[in-house]
Amino acid sequence: MQPNTLLDALLDEAGISHAGLAAHVNQAGRVRGLALRYEHTAVARWLKGQRPRGQVPDLICEVLAGRLRRPVTLDDIGLGIPGETAAQHGSPLSGFVERATALWRSDEQQRPHVLGAPAVTGTPAVMPVWEWENPPEDADVSREGRTRVSMADIKLLRAARAHYELMYRKAGGIATRSRIVGFLNSEAAPLLRGSYSDALGRQLHRATGGLVAVAGICAYDSDAHGLAQRYFHQALRLAKASGDRGLGAYVIALLVNQSLFTGSTGRRSRSPRRRCGRRAGRSPRRWPPTCTRCRRRPTPISATERRHWAGSGAPRRRRSGSCRGTSRTRRVMCSPDW
Repeated sequence: MQPNTLLDALLDEAGISHAGLAAHVNQAGRVRGLALRYEHTAVARWLKGQRPRGQVPDLICEVLAGRLRRPVTLDDIGLGIPGETAAQHGSPLSGFVERATALWRSDEQQRPHVLGAPAVTGTPAVMPVWEWENPPEDADVSREGRTRVSMADIKLLRAARAHYELMYRKAGGIATRSRIVGFLNSEAAPLLRGSYSDALGRQLHRATGGLVAVAGICAYDSDAHGLAQRYFHQALRLAKASGDRGLGAYVIALLVNQSLFTGSTGRRSRSPRRRCGRRAGRSPRRWPPTCTRCRRRPTPISATERRHWAGSGAPRRRRSGSCRGTSRTRRVMCSPDW
């Protein structure tokens, strides 16, 4: 169950509290002959990802539309039917931008239902990887908006990414996280909603994807694994929009690393490893490299993976971070080009 950051963002924009929304929904329901008795606790459950029953989603749209003085649809409040995308709401990429920026805003405001959300497993965890690897591709990522994006803005995002990566290495993810999330909200979000051509848009999505990946690493260090996973999924979608397969492979390596750390070391982790190797132009059988002596397990991709195996209780030969035939651990680090 994913937190509904879109509804949270609209409530904040409309200036309605949880109790206020519940009261307005109850009142709108009485007009339709419905006896509703919702309280602020129900709204909190909706923000955590629970879908309200019956006509309540339509009532929420009605209440918010009256407050914001513009049409509000089910997709706008994060309660649209999965798999159905209305043409009037634009391309799937534009919808992704709204969902992504809503998550950044909720993270900056320290919303408990976002920070405490667990990491998803099963199909929801694998689908972003599958969508990155398979068509359709984004034929045109251009967009019309209020802010005109220039090459100077792209250079700013790249410089910020290098700055926050350096801060992460020196001060750690906990100290860096609030700063990079604040930058995403203040600088990157308006640019993604701005006006840009297809060529410039791909560079914009690539630069933003690098920042989002670092934000995910910082959330990972803060033990907010559900939030980190959502950032990694966002970075993967941005990588696809940019057309940069190398960035996508790097993000998949981060997802694999997280799966190993949290104990999800089964098929879900092995499959992205093979995909990542294929996207990087290497044979899936040879990436990551295996020890030439024991051939028991691939070389770890980061120091975190080594720590995970050290505490897993597995036999020492199996969980060794580097066996006799391997002298150095593979580390997942951000590339300056991203």
